[in-house]
Amino acid sequence: MSVEEPVSTSLWARCVKRPFDLLASIALIALASPFMLIIAALIKTSPGPVFFRQIRSGRMGTEFWLIKFRTMRGDRRPDPKELVPLNHPEITPVGRLLRRLKLDELPQLFNIAKGEMSLVGPRPTLPDQVAAYDVFQRRRVLVRPGLTGLAQVNSSAASPWDERILYDVYYVQRHGLTMDAGILLKTIPVALLGERHFARPFASSPFAARCSEGWRTTQPPSRPETPSEETQKSP
Repeated sequence: MSVEEPVSTSLWARCVKRPFDLLASIALIALASPFMLIIAALIKTSPGPVFFRQIRSGRMGTEFWLIKFRTMRGDRRPDPKELVPLNHPEITPVGRLLRRLKLDELPQLFNIAKGEMSLVGPRPTLPDQVAAYDVFQRRRVLVRPGLTGLAQVNSSAASPWDERILYDVYYVQRHGLTMDAGILLKTIPVALLGERHFARPFASSPFAARCSEGWRTTQPPSRPETPSEETQKSP
């Protein structure tokens, strides 16, 4: 892998991925609409709005409103610096199930249709987190953020941030049709069985062996832990 090529140049990445995202997101919205209406009705059994919206950073740092189903009490005020594990007492019973199965992310199909996100890519993080990225980490915003990604199917919310960054940057530089298809397929068992059954350090993954020594030396030194997208406090 060349350090001078920070983004994949595959035909899929350059020409096909965005049209596929658009068509697939529209089709999935149509298919999932009845199910999303049921989820919305269940969420309304607790006081508060159906959706939670938060500004996130997208491709090249462009900010957009990310949409999720609300999973926490409606009177909670988001604190992005707070870690929110699945057993957090202010997650609603419905919200806990949605988070466990990743169903709270379904409304992001609309973000994908609008061109703000992709089906596959690094998860979108908060603008202040992106502002603190070093040169290596900033590579993860060279593509649209995804509904699922290489880090999501190979690590967990408890994994160190540096580990997840390695998966994200590898994806940005190497993604193509085969990789995206594999991630989409693996997302299903990860959602059903839980991330911890699939989490592994980047160094022990098959991807590490495909990296050049030059790429490895661009890894940043260890930094203070940053809350991951999945553990940020988001109702």
